[in-house]
Amino acid sequence: MPGFKIHITGSTIVGVAYGAGAWYLGGIPPETCVLAAGLCSVSGMLPDLDSGPGVPLRESCAFAAAVVPMLMIHRFHQMGFPLETMILVGAAIYLTIRFGVSTLLKRFAIHRGMFHSLPAALIAGEIAFLAFSSEQPLYRYFICGAVVVGFLSHLILDEIWSVKLGMFGPSFKKSFGTALKFAGPTLWSNVLTYVLAGLLGIATAQDAAWSEKTSIAKQQMEQASRTIQTTPTPWVRR
Repeated sequence: MPGFKIHITGSTIVGVAYGAGAWYLGGIPPETCVLAAGLCSVSGMLPDLDSGPGVPLRESCAFAAAVVPMLMIHRFHQMGFPLETMILVGAAIYLTIRFGVSTLLKRFAIHRGMFHSLPAALIAGEIAFLAFSSEQPLYRYFICGAVVVGFLSHLILDEIWSVKLGMFGPSFKKSFGTALKFAGPTLWSNVLTYVLAGLLGIATAQDAAWSEKTSIAKQQMEQASRTIQTTPTPWVRR
């Protein structure tokens, strides 16, 4: 099974390719591409949150606790929060993830459970979409995709390492098929995962629709403003 260094190296390579491709081919701003590459790199550690106390859990929770509040700065502005409220809410999010979420994962997460699954990758992408708000809807999907791609890179590497090549052809380890899966061995974790994915999906769809309407309304207002500014004032004879 690949270790921490292999996973972080693989997701970093994929993240750099993801960001560079979007900048070169899609015209995405370079700072947005760098952010996406970094999120893709770190997302390669997320499936190992179920591995118990260790480097993946510690580093992932610490990074998420620091980055999630920063991703939500634009959303805080949309909510009309003053600076003091932003700081307090950001601190509360940091403490919740850094200590609350990490403690729950240490106690209840099962190794190679539903954290190593395709629905979990979807949940990670939905959370990223809801956290990162932008006036450009395309950028939100781009950032969301970076998290999903990084997450999937971990699962794919796990499956590759579960195949062993020998003199008589490939042989499969017991871990084969435990990463790229839709359901795990425990019923309650399956139900919880799909319920969470569904609820986040509804919230994501509603937020995306609202964001699209807001973007269109802003574009119409800007266009109307430019039209008014460029329209010549009629000459009035006195």
